[in-house]
Amino acid sequence: NQLCAFKAQNGHSNVSTHDTRNKSLGSWVSQQRMFYKKNALSSDRIQQLNSIGFIWDPLEHAWNEKFNQLCAFKTQNGH
Repeated sequence: NQLCAFKAQNGHSNVSTHDTRNKSLGSWVSQQRMFYKKNALSSDRIQQLNSIGFIWDPLEHAWNEKFNQLCAFKTQNGH
């Protein structure tokens, strides 16, 4: 499967639609997110994507990562 191969090579499954080398895969990933938001994706497919750590909302994921970095910084530096 292309997405699994992409994740193995890149360490994540967040394929950008702007990735010229993986344009069709990026479009497919975007389409899966759209179907998910519209509740048009079967629970089987959701489970398959979840099993590889699929990121359903890249903006929320990025925000959470930055917030976690901020918490770690505060813990380490006390401010």
